[in-house]
Amino acid sequence: MYFQLMAQRIAVDGGQSGTRMRIDGLGEVDAGPIYTDRPLVGQLRGYLSTALADLSGPAEYELAVGISGLTPANSRPDELLAACRELGIVRVALAHDSVSAYLGSNGWNFGAVVAAGTGIVGLGVSADTVGRVDGWGYLFGDAGSAYWIGRAGIAAALRAFDGRAAATTLEALTVQHFGPLPELYVAVQSDPDRVSKVAAFAVVVAAAADDGDLVATQIIDDAADELAHTVCTAARNVAPRWPAPPRISWTGKVITGNDALRARFVERVRASIPDADVAAPLGSPLDGVARLFDAPQGHPLGREIALAAHR
Repeated sequence: MYFQLMAQRIAVDGGQSGTRMRIDGLGEVDAGPIYTDRPLVGQLRGYLSTALADLSGPAEYELAVGISGLTPANSRPDELLAACRELGIVRVALAHDSVSAYLGSNGWNFGAVVAAGTGIVGLGVSADTVGRVDGWGYLFGDAGSAYWIGRAGIAAALRAFDGRAAATTLEALTVQHFGPLPELYVAVQSDPDRVSKVAAFAVVVAAAADDGDLVATQIIDDAADELAHTVCTAARNVAPRWPAPPRISWTGKVITGNDALRARFVERVRASIPDADVAAPLGSPLDGVARLFDAPQGHPLGREIALAAHR
C-alpha cells in the first residue's frame, strides 16, 4: 500500500525501433531502440537516467516495463531494481512486450492479441492459460511484421533486378532508400541499425501497394494473412473451445496504420473464428504497461509479470 500511495509511476514500452516512456510529472518521452542482442538492464537504465535528469528534486518511482526480447533467462527484476535504485526506483514490474501489448488492447478480458511493429508476437489468454505464438525475432520468425514486409519488399526488388521475377516499382524505390542494388546487401549487413531500417521500408512497400503495384500488394496481403493466422493460433492454443466469444484485437502500426491490411486481417480472423469478438484495441501498449501492477488476483497474466521491491 505504501508504494501505491507514495510512489509516482513510470511506464516503459521498449521496442526494437524505439522506446516510449510515460513518467508522472513529465509526460511521454521518446528514447532509442532496444537492441535484443545487448544486455537489457543497461539500456533501460541509460534511457531512464536521461529522462529523469529533466526533473528536479528527489522522488520515488515504481517502474513498469514491457520490453521486446525478454526471455526467461534475462527476466530479472531484482537486477533492474538494483541498477536503478539511485534514480529513485523502489518497485519494478517487468514483462515481455506481448503481455503489455495484450493489456493495452484487451485489458484483462480473455481472448487473443497480435502486436505488429518491427517484430510481431501473438498472445492468447484464457481463464487459466497463457500462450505465446511467434515473436521469434527477425532471423527466424516475426511473420507479417514491419521487418518481414520490408525484407520481402527488398527481396522482390532484387529478384526483379536479376530478372527472376516480375517488374515492380519496389526496385527503383529500394535504390532510392538503400543505394545501388549490387552494394545493398553489404551496406545493410554492416549497419548496426539494419533491423529498424529494413522495418522502416515497410511503409514504402505499403505505399507502393496503395499505388497499385501488384507485387507490393501481394506482400501486404500475405502479411495480413500471417498476422491473422498468428492471432487465431494463439486463441486456439489456449482454448480450443471458448465458453464465450473471445475478444480478438491487435496493436502496432503495421495494422493500425494500414487500412487495407487491417481490413483483410479482420476478414481472415472472422472467417477462421466466426464467433470471435474482433474489436479495435482498447488503448496503446503503453496503457498496457501501466496496468502491470494491477493484475486481478488469480488472473493468469499475473504469472507473466515479474515483480521486485525494496524492503
